[in-house]
Amino acid sequence: MADRKRILVVDDEPDVLTYLGTLLEDAGYEVETARDGAEALERVRARRPDLVSLDITMPEKTGVRFYREMKEDPDLAAVPIVIVTGVTNPWAGPGGEGSFERFISTRRRVPPPEGFFEKPIDREKFLARVAELAG
Repeated sequence: MADRKRILVVDDEPDVLTYLGTLLEDAGYEVETARDGAEALERVRARRPDLVSLDITMPEKTGVRFYREMKEDPDLAAVPIVIVTGVTNPWAGPGGEGSFERFISTRRRVPPPEGFFEKPIDREKFLARVAELAG
């Protein structure tokens, strides 16, 4: 089991941590959790994950701030980040696609996230994207 891909799930809601953690573990991933961006950054630096599932609105350090710090750090920038949030996409245009990704990357020069899912997530699409990104 040492070759299982490791996913860090970052969310301040215990129910979401349990749900996503169980979903990912059932799919064969090793899961670690963090309740805010500050804790997540400590965990990422201590043991680099293969992918991060990230909420946006959290106490301590927001998901946006954590995201930008990850993507600006040359040692961590390659770790794929999938946004999983209850925040609706207020930046969406008529098609609702891509605008949040542009927002998060335009204020600073960071790339858009590798995935974006609004809660409640589509389980199959989420797991397919995780598998595609984490290998």
